[in-house]
Amino acid sequence: MIQTPILNPDEGENQPIYITIPIGLLITPDAIITICAQDGTILQKFIDGKVKNADPADQRGFVIAFLDQNVWAYLDALKRLNIKRNMIEQELYDSSRSAELQQLLRIEKSLVYFVNSLSANDLVKLKMKRTDFLQIAADEEKADLYEDILIDNSQAFDTANRHTNILSGTMDAYASIVSNNQNIFIQRLTLVTIALTVPTLIFSFFGMNVDLPFRDKPFAYFYVAFISVLIVLILLWFFRRNRMF
Repeated sequence: MIQTPILNPDEGENQPIYITIPIGLLITPDAIITICAQDGTILQKFIDGKVKNADPADQRGFVIAFLDQNVWAYLDALKRLNIKRNMIEQELYDSSRSAELQQLLRIEKSLVYFVNSLSANDLVKLKMKRTDFLQIAADEEKADLYEDILIDNSQAFDTANRHTNILSGTMDAYASIVSNNQNIFIQRLTLVTIALTVPTLIFSFFGMNVDLPFRDKPFAYFYVAFISVLIVLILLWFFRRNRMF
């Protein structure tokens, strides 16, 4: 039983882009039987004849070719996820929207699937090597190819782990940036509200039916407006000077 990556048919916002599903290989004296619950896997390459030197009559060679194509499917998916991650990060630099963070979360979930599946595949392949399940120990060419598959699987596992760690740190950093930007926006909005409250209070005082300065002046309105604007400008200058705005 080998885990293989496929595009997730569920494209929901909280769903991973890729998932992994099991493919069973039953080796009989006369044939190789493959068992899989979904279409769109690496088996389609073999059905379409896109894999060179994959002769079902050569059971050992066919299994090795299958394992090799499976590892390359992981490496290709990891490459695509990394390209998508870089594009989303660039968009985050410009916008810092939550939609991009949700996309990064989908990629992170995909990588979690990959890490777990590659680890399980590695255990299966090591057991196959230890027990010489394919009986290729005496065939130097096939044994070397199988060793290459083990190395590629290990590299894919390390790559998935590395991408997971980078993505986890990136999401934490951008979540902090988004939160910090929101705090700055709220702070500026509060300061603007304070500045706009001053002229409201001044006009309210002069609107009362009590004796106040400029009451009998013909240009009292303009005097009050000038004083209000001046106070607002002084407040804005004070906020700016203290780096509060």
